[in-house]
Amino acid sequence: MSTDRYPFREIEAKWQSIWEETKQFRVREDPSRPKFYCLEMFPYPSGRIHMGHVRVYAIGDLLARFKWMRGFNVLHPMGWDAFGLPAENAAIEHGVHPVIWTYENIDYMRSQLKKMGISYDWEREVTTCDPAYYKWEQLIFIRMLERGLAYRRRSTVNWCPSCQTVLANEQVEDGRCWRCDSEVTPREIDGWFFKITAYAEELLAWCDRLPGWPERVLTMQRNWIGKSEGVEFDLPVEGREDLSIRVFTTRPDTAFGMTYAVLAPEHPLVDRIVTGAAERDAVARFRAEVGRQSEIERTAADRPKRGLRLTAKIVNPFNSVAIPLFLADYVLMGYGTGAIMAVPGEDERDWEFAEQYGLPIIETVRRPDGWTGKAYTGDGVKINSGFLDGLTVAEAKRRATDWLVTRGLGTAKVNYRLRDWGISRQRYWGAPIPVLYCDKCGMVPEAEQNLPVALPRDVQLSGKGGSPLASLASFVNATCPRCGGPARRETDTMDTFVESSWYFLRYCSPGYGSGMFERSAAEYWMPVDQYIGGIEHAVLHLLYARFYTKVLRDLGLTKIDEPFMALLSQGMVIKDGAKMSKSKGNVVSDDFVREKFGADTGRLFELFAAPPEKDLEWNDQGIEGASRFLNRIWRFVSAHLEELSTAPRTCPTPVTDAGRAFRRVIHETIRRVTDDIEREFHFNTAIAAIMELVNALQAFEAASANGQGAAPDRAALLREAIETTLLLLGPFCPHVTEEIWSRFGHRESLFRQRWPTVDAAALQKTEVTVVVQVDGKVRGRLLVDVDAADERVQQLALGDDRVRPWVAQRRVEKVVVVPNRLVNIVTRA
Repeated sequence: MSTDRYPFREIEAKWQSIWEETKQFRVREDPSRPKFYCLEMFPYPSGRIHMGHVRVYAIGDLLARFKWMRGFNVLHPMGWDAFGLPAENAAIEHGVHPVIWTYENIDYMRSQLKKMGISYDWEREVTTCDPAYYKWEQLIFIRMLERGLAYRRRSTVNWCPSCQTVLANEQVEDGRCWRCDSEVTPREIDGWFFKITAYAEELLAWCDRLPGWPERVLTMQRNWIGKSEGVEFDLPVEGREDLSIRVFTTRPDTAFGMTYAVLAPEHPLVDRIVTGAAERDAVARFRAEVGRQSEIERTAADRPKRGLRLTAKIVNPFNSVAIPLFLADYVLMGYGTGAIMAVPGEDERDWEFAEQYGLPIIETVRRPDGWTGKAYTGDGVKINSGFLDGLTVAEAKRRATDWLVTRGLGTAKVNYRLRDWGISRQRYWGAPIPVLYCDKCGMVPEAEQNLPVALPRDVQLSGKGGSPLASLASFVNATCPRCGGPARRETDTMDTFVESSWYFLRYCSPGYGSGMFERSAAEYWMPVDQYIGGIEHAVLHLLYARFYTKVLRDLGLTKIDEPFMALLSQGMVIKDGAKMSKSKGNVVSDDFVREKFGADTGRLFELFAAPPEKDLEWNDQGIEGASRFLNRIWRFVSAHLEELSTAPRTCPTPVTDAGRAFRRVIHETIRRVTDDIEREFHFNTAIAAIMELVNALQAFEAASANGQGAAPDRAALLREAIETTLLLLGPFCPHVTEEIWSRFGHRESLFRQRWPTVDAAALQKTEVTVVVQVDGKVRGRLLVDVDAADERVQQLALGDDRVRPWVAQRRVEKVVVVPNRLVNIVTRA
């Protein structure tokens, strides 16, 4: 065994080969054992894994190995979220087919993960662009279509007239196409939607039943669902008996403070309200300007609002006052009714708009004393509100709602910010939507026996003119499964979030050919016990996966209500002040780190540098420090292997004080590391505890070798300490620990061992250090017997050489003894 630096290249290749040959991580259902399903969010095969990606896989591997050693039957799979726009863009830019680009990347990234030593059961690998995978989501689409949970309607999209294609919001930069810089325009097209709003209330309610999720993520989901309880009522257009505008508000009590109203520019009533030619031109220009903004830009709180005042006015039904009507960019057609009553006195956004356009501001709630803010959204007594004056806000809400309902002017209403999930993508590289259009039968789902509707490979990708599927006659021209006549296939493909909404179920039985998953396997493994992924997926992916799971439950395919019982959202890896990413040119290659330091070192650094939920700042000194620590262990074992290999494997009760103190450190470390991993995910402090144990190990060895506290049980204690270190460090650094473990003569893998348990007897102390304070300042420390009598502790404290000078010339008025902790001496001159 080399005594210098451990040969990580040789060791890591050796153990990766052994684990693969022995199928170390293959797992099967075993009802006799508790299960643990550990899952990291599967990656998009973009080409290369860098150290910004490694963190999530290191966390998952740590937890999987820890749970194995705790006696669990662990499922830890990996696959590929393989559809998506980047592969299509690569095909356009580099002239390589998305299939080739994707599978080449998968092969490379798989090899990287294996070289990291991640404990995946590779027999369960899934790839979402495989027809054998997306066949099943096509079947579920048909089932959802039959139940009204999938439907088609027109919607507004970003359209590039030059590329002749739809753009995602992220592809619109300052109102222009990211690829050709042409001005983007809004366009209405037909698209497919999943009715996630049918599950809004259940999705919201279950946010209170997921204690293993971070509160930050649950709050983001609650806000995205956005439940609002209020009232809908009509605002008549002045002078137009046939025309009124429906608004929704959660604060009907503020209606007497309504000083203007707003329509979304795309509201269908705009064209009926606006009659003059000049005003129509102004509206068209305003709509075009707003259309160049994304919804995120339109609703951003930190940007000025833009409006267009119309000639028409509306009438406030509460006081019959005619007030101005605007179009404004901050009101969206997709939420509520696409129109709002504006009450600047009690709404910050309305206040800013009113100030900008010189509109009146009426306060309808008495401000607290000393209030200096603008809009007030708190509680208080109603003022300037007619029949609501003197009521509290809650009372006034009920009274105003009752007033509208009894007069037939409005209805109580619950609204959600959540909108149905648009799954249509006018792209090639995605799962085809299994629908045909027949002149005789209309829209028809594909027959189940014809699934999958496979994505054809003989296409030409140019990036212009929309999806190439629309011009591929061999794909478009099909036979109607209902009448046998000619039909046209749907050429939209599904959003890739559909594939990631159920992949965790497919892992339970990836080779199952008779359905989406084998029910018995899913019932054993699901739900996922620990899900790990970035905070950027806090809303869309996680919400869609929750919705899709509930749909599958209602279709009778599974019994579970929620897919993920616990969630860990790891922070980003930061380098040079920015998130590590290829686009920023600040990545540290995983290949580079492995070649220079080894996989274990890279993993150890990323697990030690910061708590998992916090951002991690990459620095070269930190990874060099991790390397030095592993080499310290290697050199120590190398120097003492002969002595330790022949030492007893069970340590008798130490006979010396030094031996007892050292064994106490060993078992305190077991307790600390176990708690840090299992309860708190404090991986960094767990590593710190292991480092402290190694320091204690070296100190004990040096002292006993020099005759300072040498004991007949020295070798047994050193062996217990080293083997405990290996067991505790194994999930963090599996290769080097597995190698050292085997060199101690163990024939079975380190990860087949049980996690070390605390010996309660070893933790018992016979002596404790007691702090001595004089008049509140620490003046000495005493080593006393545990639970020594107060009188004895007081006597020792007053007689201590370090304490006597501080009490000799003063009168001791009081001595307070806190058993096993503190002596507090109070004096007077």
